Amino acid sequence: MERTSKFWYDSHVRFLLIAWLAASSAFAQWPQREPKNAPRKADGSIDPTGPAPRTAAGQPDLSGIWEPGGEFEMPKYLLNLAADRKEPVPFRPEAEALYKQRQATNSVDHPGARCLPSGIPEKDAVPAPFKILQMPDLVVILYESRTIFRQIFTDGRPLPVDPVPTWQGYSTGRWDQDTLVVETAGFNDRTWLDMAGHPATDALHVTERFHRRDYGHMDIDITINDPKAYTEPWGAHETVRLRPTDELMEHICEENNRDPAHMVGK
Repeated sequence: MERTSKFWYDSHVRFLLIAWLAASSAFAQWPQREPKNAPRKADGSIDPTGPAPRTAAGQPDLSGIWEPGGEFEMPKYLLNLAADRKEPVPFRPEAEALYKQRQATNSVDHPGARCLPSGIPEKDAVPAPFKILQMPDLVVILYESRTIFRQIFTDGRPLPVDPVPTWQGYSTGRWDQDTLVVETAGFNDRTWLDMAGHPATDALHVTERFHRRDYGHMDIDITINDPKAYTEPWGAHETVRLRPTDELMEHICEENNRDPAHMVGK
């Protein structure tokens, strides 16, 4: 298992996490509204372990405001996607060299310090809320962090063959019983998988499996397949929790961005 404690205490990482956590608390500024048809406990409060809602087609409805991890929980998969691995990450030599270089320089070149977008799957672990809008042929994810949107087409179309490379890639989805399986490709080669510096290339293909296990909790199983950086697929299991009474806020990273001056590296 890779060590993350040193990385956690690096000053620029603390600075970035404070910025993210400050942004994630902003959604409390909206007046709270009780959701309709939420399962309730005997005392009338929302029961997060109650049954997940379903669409008219019978699929789990993933719609809502979600947030990675638990309250006051360290965002370990943002810090290190491989945090739970018991075996080494299957690096190719050039990817391992790049990873070690980023570690040696305290990840001074992480895109987030310069308000550049997080890619997939790093976006799944950023400690800020995101909103899922589920429609019959399309799932839209609105990320508060960086005010970024993502489209997941569930109308049966294939991934584009020769797309213009992007930060978020191109996503299609299909249902495997009660799990939404999302395939994403077409990335540029500028994204990082996490703040630890695990690299990604333009050959990256990410599979996410979204499973809403009850009203208040959803699992995301992530598989990384990047043959230019890794010798075999590898991944992580993450969880997100519903924030049923909250709403998103605008987050413009470029305003008053003071990160770069703190990215001193080594």
